[in-house]
Amino acid sequence: MSAVWLAARAAARRRRLQTIIIGIVVLLSTSTLVIALALVDAASAPFDQAFAAQRGAQVVAAFDTTKVSDAQLAQTARQPGVVAAAGPYGQAVLNIAPGSAAFVSGPLTVVGRADPAGPVDRVNLWEGRWATGPGEIVVNWTPPADTGAAPLPLGQKLTAPGGAPFTIVGYAYSLSRTADAWVSPEQVAAMHPSATQMLYRFSTAATNAEISADVASVTAGLPADSVLASQSYLTVKQAVAAGPGAYVPFLMVFGFLGLLVAVLIVANIISGAVVSGLRHIGILKSLGFTPRQVVAVYLLMVSLPSVAGCVLGTVVGNLATGPLLANAFQGLGMDQSTLGVSPWVDAAALLGMPAVVLLAALVPALRAHRLSAAQAISAGSAPRTGRGLAVQRRLSGTRLPRSVSLGLGLPFARPGRTALTTAAVLLGVTTATFATGMINTVTKYADAVDRPGASQITVQPADPRFGRTPSKLSDPATEALLRGLPGARHVTADAHVPVSLVGYTQGVTVDFLRGDSATLRFQDEIVKGRWLNGPGEIVLASAFMNQRGLAVGDHLTLEVSGKQTRVTIVGATMYGSGPVSLFCDWQTLAPLTGGVKPAESSVQYLVQLAPGTSTDAYLGSIRAADPGFEAWAQTGTNNFTVATISLSTVLTLMLSAVAALGVFNTVVLNTRERRRDLGMLKSIGMTPRQVIVMMVTSMAALGAVGGLLGIPLGIVAHRLIIPATAHAADVDLPQGLMDVWHAPVLALLALAGIAIAVVGAFLPARATARLTIAQALHNE
Repeated sequence: MSAVWLAARAAARRRRLQTIIIGIVVLLSTSTLVIALALVDAASAPFDQAFAAQRGAQVVAAFDTTKVSDAQLAQTARQPGVVAAAGPYGQAVLNIAPGSAAFVSGPLTVVGRADPAGPVDRVNLWEGRWATGPGEIVVNWTPPADTGAAPLPLGQKLTAPGGAPFTIVGYAYSLSRTADAWVSPEQVAAMHPSATQMLYRFSTAATNAEISADVASVTAGLPADSVLASQSYLTVKQAVAAGPGAYVPFLMVFGFLGLLVAVLIVANIISGAVVSGLRHIGILKSLGFTPRQVVAVYLLMVSLPSVAGCVLGTVVGNLATGPLLANAFQGLGMDQSTLGVSPWVDAAALLGMPAVVLLAALVPALRAHRLSAAQAISAGSAPRTGRGLAVQRRLSGTRLPRSVSLGLGLPFARPGRTALTTAAVLLGVTTATFATGMINTVTKYADAVDRPGASQITVQPADPRFGRTPSKLSDPATEALLRGLPGARHVTADAHVPVSLVGYTQGVTVDFLRGDSATLRFQDEIVKGRWLNGPGEIVLASAFMNQRGLAVGDHLTLEVSGKQTRVTIVGATMYGSGPVSLFCDWQTLAPLTGGVKPAESSVQYLVQLAPGTSTDAYLGSIRAADPGFEAWAQTGTNNFTVATISLSTVLTLMLSAVAALGVFNTVVLNTRERRRDLGMLKSIGMTPRQVIVMMVTSMAALGAVGGLLGIPLGIVAHRLIIPATAHAADVDLPQGLMDVWHAPVLALLALAGIAIAVVGAFLPARATARLTIAQALHNE
């Protein structure tokens, strides 16, 4: 075994270039796969761990207190399939008056619980104490991952219009999102709750179908229409997984393509090492090496750089995964210490990648197993004369320059090596095509969401909580002022109103639009149904709709300060779930508030300027007209867009570089095998420039073939992966965002294969051209 080790180590040192190429290729492929696998694991594992620790509620159900009693609800805990239940808890809505704690807004869903423990939904009380007396409240707030400090000191007041204030005595967190805040059971009874909450865990609740069956089972004996709403934990899990999951599909594509390129290049290198080292194989066998030992030498030779590259790639993958996970799970209440790369991911990379490399090297290495010592020594390293010669003779009769015709015939001398090199270039072009399509789609998505040009200026009354005196103008007067200033083209009033959805535990913020809202281009984002036509209609974000199992045509009841109005879902936009993901016409607001004044609600005015109008000039005119307004230019950067484009660009360049290294290696092998032919060509007058043209042309032809074949594969990958990425991010895409292929783009991509081949071939071709005739004719 020591002899095999010494021979393999010597071979690796002798072929330093190929050793370095293998190491780099494996490093890049391993790091990409580690990132992808870690994100796949992180999309569910941290949530599952935290959910199990909190004994999270698999179903949160709200019941109408006028149709079902607490005794009837208690009986539901004994239904078949229920393994644990908590409740009934009184559930009420607390409206927050302007001027309360700045970090808490809108109607809060408040639940009465005696303590944070229990068989279901063990609330994490991470600051202060539980609410036990009248006027005390515990706010559901995500524990800060960095400072661990509360958003505001305990003792802050939450003021309800016309009611006594509530004192914040603690901060807690429920991963099940069962409430916005908690009070004592006696306190919630005094709030006259209109709903009662039950929390359930079931023996089978892994799919939406099982959840639906569980809900039907526990509510089977209850009066009709007694269930106001039910929330599945799978909805919460899907929302949590949308962060890291959005990166998984395209990272898996890059990882898979990188793995294929690595396999092709390793197979090409070992095949070339066997062919060019036939005499070396013969000498090893003549010294007593068995056929198996000879194969072991080549496998060990490729294992050395692959193991080194795999270890480094695993380290790089772990380092790159950390920031992605921290960003994806930020604000979700996850224990940051659990957001790392799982051991199984590292183990799979450290064991799997070297195994794949060995399998790729095994087939060409077996050729050395079959040769006898005499055959190997006598074969030498020159290719058989018949290969490629006929093609070169036919091309010599054309008007092509002699160096070009010779170059076009070179790939036919080694058809196996040519196929592997072409496949590597093909995968490089496939990667570039897929990445180009994805970048264009993501860019169009960002443009549709940010709507550049739809509004350049945002205006709202100054906030008195920050020492500013707000404008005293009424809402109509404010809009008239903005329309009357020079340069204003369109003005849209946009009221962000915190609203409670009757029957749901989480409050939402609805955008009520008035004025020139048609110019905001929301219509371009519709993926289901249509845009608003009038009052009584609502458009939801597709993520919001999907997570709650809603559909176009369903009805929702909005509530503000005890006033309710019923709306019909008429459409869904692709805009992802966030603080504002529901849209209504301004007239829908009247039954809820009787009208909104700028000082009483978060009302902003979106101004679209006429072409050629200076943004700074318009901002200055607003401040001069009324200093009680805050105005700023619209800017915004989508973090996911930036991260996706950056990752795609880097990974594309990496894989293109790897493909170029494969071409580089092929030219080096061809040069070593054909040193004598090159020497003869130089001796009869071939110039160094013609040598470069010949070698580069041989690879450029392969690049052209790989480019033409790689483009359709990249387009197919784009058509399959982009919808999967959008689905993982919980976003629906309109068809227009998939139409990104145009003639100029395809023409540039067609040249990508040639570019990869030329870049990879130029340096070794130039080194070959510098060889003297004596060096070229010198026998190894």
